[in-house]
Amino acid sequence: MIKPSKKPIFLMLAYIALVSVFTVGCGQIKKDHLSLWNNQAPAKEALVNYINEITDSKSPNFIPVEDRIAVFDMDGTLLLETDPIYFDWLLFEHRVLDDPNYKPSQKQLEIARTVREKNILPELSAEFENMMAEVYKGFTIEEFYAYVRNFMQEDQPGFVGMKRGEAFYKPMLEVVEYLVKNKFMVYICSGTDRLIVRPLMEKNLPYIAPHQIIGSDSTLVARNQADADDSSYTFQKGDELVMGGKSIVKNLQMKKVDVIAQEIGKKPVLAFGNSSGDASMLNYTIYNNKYKALSFMLQCDDLEREYGNMEKAEKMHAACEKYGWICVSMRDDWKTIYGDHIKRR
Repeated sequence: MIKPSKKPIFLMLAYIALVSVFTVGCGQIKKDHLSLWNNQAPAKEALVNYINEITDSKSPNFIPVEDRIAVFDMDGTLLLETDPIYFDWLLFEHRVLDDPNYKPSQKQLEIARTVREKNILPELSAEFENMMAEVYKGFTIEEFYAYVRNFMQEDQPGFVGMKRGEAFYKPMLEVVEYLVKNKFMVYICSGTDRLIVRPLMEKNLPYIAPHQIIGSDSTLVARNQADADDSSYTFQKGDELVMGGKSIVKNLQMKKVDVIAQEIGKKPVLAFGNSSGDASMLNYTIYNNKYKALSFMLQCDDLEREYGNMEKAEKMHAACEKYGWICVSMRDDWKTIYGDHIKRR
């Protein structure tokens, strides 16, 4: 009996090995880490080329691991904000209008009803922000996290098969994971209260630690502090930390730059946003940076899989051209938004 020759198999294995060496040597991508992005998406190509360049120790644009910092807005950049409005405002409405354990003021009722019926937020003001903080006064941090988690388990209006806490853009979650694998320290820099952002990140981006979350802040006080000033009250045995019900800062526009400098202490080299409230953060990242840096702006231009807003999308596209940001089209660049099993009503 004639034994089959092993030569063809040997030649095939040698060929595969040679192709692999050639591919790696030419700097091509060994694996598509952004599989939910269309291959020809300009934003995807720009990001992958950038990562290949700044992680190559022989490149003049190499960035040491300790300086690989990326910042992401949350609402509208990672998380649904268009059905109908921001998560934190929907939580406020729930607290005021649907929670039988809370007794709202007449002013809170009026504002919450107006927002729910018309989907139009009042103008930002200190009074307005304090009102949002006030409705959670007295919660311990863990009690509040549990409250947010329970709200996350509600069905997401406007979609079939999705909970509120699952309404994250899957292609953007891929970007965060891609950066983490390339040894980036990723921070979330949101206009939403950081105590709301933390529970949202637990399940969807579990490798983002609590200290990597920057957001708007409200006061935290000791249970027995009453009206005593922070500088004159000493935390006592038996005390516990509770929410004080007063807004400290709204993390938008220049405030995002301020807190990045204060809390991170280094300038990011990548920034991702979706609105004019992120403009300062994106510009701070790319202007006068000692490293090569990029900023990306999402456009809410998908009217079929998402509740897009073409007027806002066109405005952001114009801003990209003006400031030198890279546009991300939800309609053209992504194969899916929430997963193919999720359907818009």
